Amino acid sequence: MKFQYLNDTGRVVSIHPATFSHGTTCDHETIRHNDLATFTLPEGTYPWVKMWDYGEKHGLQIFVSPQKDNE
Repeated sequence: MKFQYLNDTGRVVSIHPATFSHGTTCDHETIRHNDLATFTLPEGTYPWVKMWDYGEKHGLQIFVSPQKDNE
């Protein structure tokens, strides 16, 4: 399963480390303004997405976690 995220925030978005430890990969290390990032999730899953704003010190951070498709 692939999930695409377009960063239209005007800011750089970093990827939460747990995204990778949960089995998701991404074609970006950080996502710059107007970049389209592709997240690849394990087969049979769908993305659960959360974003935090840590302000100027740590900026925006996205977390993409694969969830099991129970159908």
